[in-house]
Amino acid sequence: MKALNKIFVSKYGWLLLIAGLLAINYFASIVHFRIDLTKEKRYTLSNVTNRYLSKLDDKVQIDVFLKGDFPSGFRKLAGTTKEFLSLLKDRNSAKIQYRFIAPTETMDDAKTIYGDSLVKMGAIPINLTVQKKEGQSSNIIFPVAVLHYKGKQELVNLYPGASSRISQDEINSAEALMEYQFVKALDKITTDKHPAVAYSMGNGEPTDSRTYQLAESIKKEYQLGLVNLNVLPKIPEAVDVLMIVKPSKQFTEDEKLKIDQFVMRGGKLLCFIDNLYAEQDSLSMKPETIAYDRNLNLTDLFFRYGLRINTDLVMSLECDVLPFVVGGNAANPQMEFLPWNYYPLLVGTNNRITKGLGYVSSRFANSIDTIAVKDVRKEKLLVTSKNSRTISTPALISLNENKTTPEDNQFRRDSIPVAMLLEGKFLSLYRNRLTTVQADTLKAIGESFLPNSEDSKIIVVADGDMLFNEYIPGENPNAAPEPLPMGWNKYTYTEYLKQSSFSKLFVPVANQNFLQNCLEYLTSNPAISETRNKDIVLRLLDSKKVKENKSTWQLINIALPVLLLIICGWFYQEIRKRKYAE
Repeated sequence: MKALNKIFVSKYGWLLLIAGLLAINYFASIVHFRIDLTKEKRYTLSNVTNRYLSKLDDKVQIDVFLKGDFPSGFRKLAGTTKEFLSLLKDRNSAKIQYRFIAPTETMDDAKTIYGDSLVKMGAIPINLTVQKKEGQSSNIIFPVAVLHYKGKQELVNLYPGASSRISQDEINSAEALMEYQFVKALDKITTDKHPAVAYSMGNGEPTDSRTYQLAESIKKEYQLGLVNLNVLPKIPEAVDVLMIVKPSKQFTEDEKLKIDQFVMRGGKLLCFIDNLYAEQDSLSMKPETIAYDRNLNLTDLFFRYGLRINTDLVMSLECDVLPFVVGGNAANPQMEFLPWNYYPLLVGTNNRITKGLGYVSSRFANSIDTIAVKDVRKEKLLVTSKNSRTISTPALISLNENKTTPEDNQFRRDSIPVAMLLEGKFLSLYRNRLTTVQADTLKAIGESFLPNSEDSKIIVVADGDMLFNEYIPGENPNAAPEPLPMGWNKYTYTEYLKQSSFSKLFVPVANQNFLQNCLEYLTSNPAISETRNKDIVLRLLDSKKVKENKSTWQLINIALPVLLLIICGWFYQEIRKRKYAE
């Protein structure tokens, strides 16, 4: 009987083992699951992402331009991107396809380089200088991806860092924002409805060539129109967001009533206000100018909603630079780039709008204070650096300030707010003070007065210049001037293009990203914005302790396993000797 059992096991045992392995592999091929044991759920997609993936009715081709010889930071980002895309493919393998492409490769027409096409789409390349044994080498990197769906394409920014000076924190922030960036792009290419944005005019708001990039960036994703508060009886119902950008003329009570009732009806308000008259052009005619109040008559309106734009100027040691004459003569002046403290570089707070944003360039900005208002939540969006200050009106602005180095002890303030988000139920400015004439005006257009709003949102930025673009000369003398990206300095940008040593002072700014993030938060699905809150905790080793205990950990990780193997082998041999000796 024992002999027959041995024959059965030897004959059919291997067949049963192979059949079991095949069954397990087949089951694994049709059922996909993973257990995410990370504390921040790094490898778990949100519900909103899963919903977008399940709604796809055609293939999505994702091209990632992170292929090549990159520094370790971008290699890590490329690996994280590949892991995330594999998660998307696991959820809907039939509809998600992705590939990694080098920006230097040519497209299907064999004539156009991918990098040139990406620039036309709005991608901003990063010029990295890497130190190697054989010397320094420059490498142009496009940390972006492009989604293709039903003939439409959308650019995804994989590295919204503050600058090309890569840090572990910026790479970590980019990885945390990756799901948000992709789900935002999926929403854009799968949704046909575009929210309506109205640009207010009639109170001196600029509509000239300075607003070219402003209009272009909005028209890509929204319906953009003009609204003249002087002419229209009310702001149309179809408008989702009303933009007020750098008005220079005083608002009448009728115009303020139209804005107020728009907010009470649930409309979103996005304001970029210069409370003081302070222009760089004034300094081109004489070396100094005085900044004074524009008297826009908006103080009481914003005060009722929960904030006040102060009549001051914000100055910071972390600022943009401008060319100044430091020597020479009238025929041959000696120019040098010096910090201009009135152009502070603002940073975003860690919230749903500005997380991982980078620097935002401002010019002659004002500070903002908040007012205690019931049922209204306030949140800072943009603040100054640690070394900042404010000067009150009347403020004297002089070019001679740059002849001496600013005294650091004057710049003691930290995180002065320049942009604020208000959310909640707002009270009307005209509650209990509506005149009979105003009531009759509302009645004539078929509207009833609303004393308060449902949940709504307002964003106020105390700087209007950050949305404008400058121009640089074209490539040849007969070419038309070329518009720069929003908020970029034409002087530093020109020097940067020359690939000179000045690139060390060049700081890319995220003004356009800030505008798009604000509009997106005011108009989009709140669930998409929630994906910005995802955090990836950096669990770095203590370099000091590693250095001190280097030998100990080498012994534990290298010598100890070998020693344990030898001891286990010796015990095993001793047991065999005693067993068979008996």
